[in-house]
Amino acid sequence: MPTVDIDPDELRELTGHDEKSDDELKEDLFGLGLEFEGRTEAGAFELEFAPDRLDRLSVEGVARSMRYQYGDSRGIHVPSPNKSGWTIEVDESVPGERPYVTGAVIRDIDLDEDGLDSLIQLQEKLHATMGRKRAKGAIGIHDLTMLRGSPATEGNPTIEYVGVEPDGDRFVPLDSDEEMTPGEVLERHQTGQTYADLVSGYERYPAIYDDLGLFSFPPVINGRRTEVSTDSRDLFVEMTGTDQWTIDKMLTIVCYALAARGATIEEVTIEYPDSESANADSDGSRTNSGGREIVRPDLSTKTKTVAHDRIETILGIGLDPDEVIDLAERSGLEAEKAEADDGALVYEVTIPPYRVDVLHPLDVIDDLGRAYGFNELEPRYPDVGTVGGRHERSRLENAARTQLVGLGFEDLLNFHMISEAENYDRLDLEPGEDVYGAGEPATIKEPYSEDFTMLRTWVLPSLLMVLERNTHRAYPQNLTEIGFTAERDEAENTGVSEGRRVGAVLASHEAGYEDAKARLQALARDFGVELETPPADHPTFISGRTAAVVIDGEEVGVIGEVHPKVLVEHDLEVPVSAFEFDLEALR
Repeated sequence: MPTVDIDPDELRELTGHDEKSDDELKEDLFGLGLEFEGRTEAGAFELEFAPDRLDRLSVEGVARSMRYQYGDSRGIHVPSPNKSGWTIEVDESVPGERPYVTGAVIRDIDLDEDGLDSLIQLQEKLHATMGRKRAKGAIGIHDLTMLRGSPATEGNPTIEYVGVEPDGDRFVPLDSDEEMTPGEVLERHQTGQTYADLVSGYERYPAIYDDLGLFSFPPVINGRRTEVSTDSRDLFVEMTGTDQWTIDKMLTIVCYALAARGATIEEVTIEYPDSESANADSDGSRTNSGGREIVRPDLSTKTKTVAHDRIETILGIGLDPDEVIDLAERSGLEAEKAEADDGALVYEVTIPPYRVDVLHPLDVIDDLGRAYGFNELEPRYPDVGTVGGRHERSRLENAARTQLVGLGFEDLLNFHMISEAENYDRLDLEPGEDVYGAGEPATIKEPYSEDFTMLRTWVLPSLLMVLERNTHRAYPQNLTEIGFTAERDEAENTGVSEGRRVGAVLASHEAGYEDAKARLQALARDFGVELETPPADHPTFISGRTAAVVIDGEEVGVIGEVHPKVLVEHDLEVPVSAFEFDLEALR
């Protein structure tokens, strides 16, 4: 899980509760879902947080949540941005792979060392989570006094987002004294080398210019000329990315964090070259040249309709309407009573701009439950007269798991979500390929992390990832998992077929096909099914040392020795044999 470092003294200052001891703060933080993981060398709290609450990636966001928890703040606060006159003009030369930009002007910010460190941490954590390591969104923060906007037709200061050649204009990047072209930054600068893969395939590189020249090379590095320090009072924040919604929400979180330190937010106008350039959900107007104009930051709120009876059913308690409204306000939301078409009591709940996690009424109910206090809920027996028992599928899973443990395997439970690279690329597969495990993926539309972008189509990638992380452990390592898998299937009502699969790996200096088959045969014998292993080809396994798993005449899996290139990809220095098949085949 992601972690964030929070200085307890700064937290006390921002919440206005100097009387709180460290232990009391830890308890209050736990009530928000932030778990104390230890202290940094500087004495800061290291907190583990739920990756959906990206507004808590900084001490300012955590302090805001705690003020609501303490009852010091209620309802929604939305900053009223002033007009700055600054414009970002998007040129047609901008790379099509990274076409979107957003921005804001920050005035009168008082940045001490702690404030600057918090801003840098927020930038880095947003890059790692919502920005998907800068691939989806990257943040540039600049000292506004060092920028000179090019005069626009209306007299407003304007900067340009353009595409440049790799050997184009030179600039001095951060942490350097040497002028470099964008191409030289990728080759010779440490940060450039780290993020070179993000833009190296582009014909033209993204670049942002003011009247003095290039000052930002997103998503790689900013220029030294506009570096932010504790002396900076006015900032220019720009963000580029592959999706307008993502960078707009990242900008909102940054603006709220800076506003918490007393800064004033000012709008920036984004001018796209044509009306189709901005995302369809970005409200804007047409420009005189036929392009599209949007004003940022987007601090608009949204609403969710939540039924009163559903709140009571989910939380298991009775609540008066006034109590629900009170809980909403203590959660940083606002709620108004309304009446549904059928006459039922509902609430129109207003969501603040920084809450990117509220997608469903259940998210609102979760907030209400936290405000009420989950520890205050009294457990009770359900009002049903039936006796519980194991599902038949659960019985089968437990039986198979028991036999596998008896055969020398260690049972695992891994995440069902994975990345395309882990599921396919690192095992030499192509999505939709006609081999076991290569089904079309059920992908996440708006993933918070590039490590979890789809539901896995088979179990073996997860087992190899565990082996990769345990190379420091002694061998043999025999691992198994009976786990959930999914792949797209138009024949299903949901468009996705789900299943449970049995996967196993044997890693040791002597591991071979025969070892895996012997255990598979023992498992089949225990369940009284007929096993056949006719030769087969599979790119993840060694040719000639691979077979299909056929149970009771139906092909249901694969078995073999993992190919050396897959082992090298996972930094494994010992042979690995493996098998995987559909659990239902044992029934």
